[in-house]
Amino acid sequence: MSLPLFPTNDPGPSFSELLKRVGGDVVVPESGSDAAPQVTHGTTVVAIRYADGVVMAGDRRATEGYSIAHRAIEKVFPADRHSGVSIAGAAGPAMEMVRLFQTNLEHYEKVEGAALSLEGKANQLSQMVRQNLPAAMQGFVVVPIFAGYDLRRRMGRIFKYDVTGGRYEEADFHSTGSGGRDARTTIKLGWKDGLDRAAAIELAIDGLYEAADEDTATGGPDPVRGIYPTVATITDAGFERVADEEVAERFQTLIQRKTEAGQMA
Repeated sequence: MSLPLFPTNDPGPSFSELLKRVGGDVVVPESGSDAAPQVTHGTTVVAIRYADGVVMAGDRRATEGYSIAHRAIEKVFPADRHSGVSIAGAAGPAMEMVRLFQTNLEHYEKVEGAALSLEGKANQLSQMVRQNLPAAMQGFVVVPIFAGYDLRRRMGRIFKYDVTGGRYEEADFHSTGSGGRDARTTIKLGWKDGLDRAAAIELAIDGLYEAADEDTATGGPDPVRGIYPTVATITDAGFERVADEEVAERFQTLIQRKTEAGQMA
């Protein structure tokens, strides 16, 4: 089977443009009912820069209104080998956006023979968030965090977005979602330049723990069900998910430290 030829308006390495050329849909339809149905929402995700790269983490709870829809949803995903994306907002459109984003990056690398720069990836995600604006106006808001290891600058970098697709780089850390403010406050108090991997992971789970303590839509650790936040690191070696056993152990250490300090009120 031969690939289609585009004598004019060649889509180049853009998978989204290729879909448009062959009549496919991109992300979310631009129109729909004025009354949005009740949808599942992901809640709190964080990203923290440390000495060797970036830590990304997210709680596992998803809600529908005031009810718990899922207790073990994934919110942190690899975008490609050296970058990742975490999601907050309407879970269905967010996951669809992540899958299309992953495909876009893979398609670009196959066509061009080289990966996009980290800023190029951040810009591409910005365009996808902007395309979701009509759906966001109906209640299907998607607000991701994009982070990765910049092979040119040899450092971790973090990008946040607003609902219109605006892209902003954060120097050290960021969190978003319903518990984002509480998590961000905790991380701000504990962050310092040159954190090692262990300290960055502990700070990320501390932020999620405090967010869960204040925000009903954010899920805390659930030892009975064996459910703990998703945590991943991104370094020059690539995207790596932290084992649940390590996350559970660090949570136990965190809770013990808070208990001894009298902070478990």
